[in-house]
Amino acid sequence: MIPEDIQEYDGDIILTTLSEAPKSSKIPILYEDILDLEPTVIGGLIMQKLDSTHCSDELLIGIDPGKRIGLSIYYYGCEVEHSLHISVEDLVSHLIRILAGLRAKKKIIKIGNGNMKMAKNITNLLNLRYCSDFEIEFVNEQNTSIKTKNYNQRGKRDMQSAKYITRREGPRHIVLPLSRIG
Repeated sequence: MIPEDIQEYDGDIILTTLSEAPKSSKIPILYEDILDLEPTVIGGLIMQKLDSTHCSDELLIGIDPGKRIGLSIYYYGCEVEHSLHISVEDLVSHLIRILAGLRAKKKIIKIGNGNMKMAKNITNLLNLRYCSDFEIEFVNEQNTSIKTKNYNQRGKRDMQSAKYITRREGPRHIVLPLSRIG
């Protein structure tokens, strides 16, 4: 659509360049520079623009540590990502891009306690590399793995476990970045 037609557009959101954007619009606008961001961040920004008044401003991350690390991310009450990671380094780098890209009043990371050595490693690496505070919970991951006929089809069980972990409660700790406590 050409820029002159944007005012008559009746959709939910507009994606445009800064130079072609209308001066004012009743429809939320996102600019093309977001396309350089992580796909999860793009999805989260769209959710934020579309539904910022109905859900809480919370980023909730569930992690199922193990040989295959399951990850589930909720933003504004909806799941914006579920994925599988093979290494802690890869997971932490990915999480830092998500944590830095999405604004939220609360950033809560829930990690299953089935492999506490790996859970502590994830927490320590996040604390070293992410320069803002977040909350961490180690939750009981017992009975989060569903039984499947075909053994763990491409990590589906690990991602499903991470999703269940986001719904569990555990003791919550605020993690302050080392740069602030120093």
